[in-house]
Amino acid sequence: MANTTSAKKATRKIARRTEINKSRRSRMRGYIRKVEEAIATGDLAIAAEALKAAQPEIQRAATKGVLHRNTASRKVSRLAARVKALSA
Repeated sequence: MANTTSAKKATRKIARRTEINKSRRSRMRGYIRKVEEAIATGDLAIAAEALKAAQPEIQRAATKGVLHRNTASRKVSRLAARVKALSA
């Protein structure tokens, strides 16, 4: 349990930040899920549109510190490769 005033404030800040990060992570996962569902249906147009919407959301998560930059790039790259494979 926090004793000092600054430690109490820090725990409040951490709790607030955790909620925000959870929200961002959940939002990003929702966008990724939409892309994966579109890939599963095999519809290239819908999948490409979903990827176009998901990409900035994933990059924003990286910018805000929810994901590492390289992790975000890897996710986008792998999703793009899967969408591209639909056209082949």
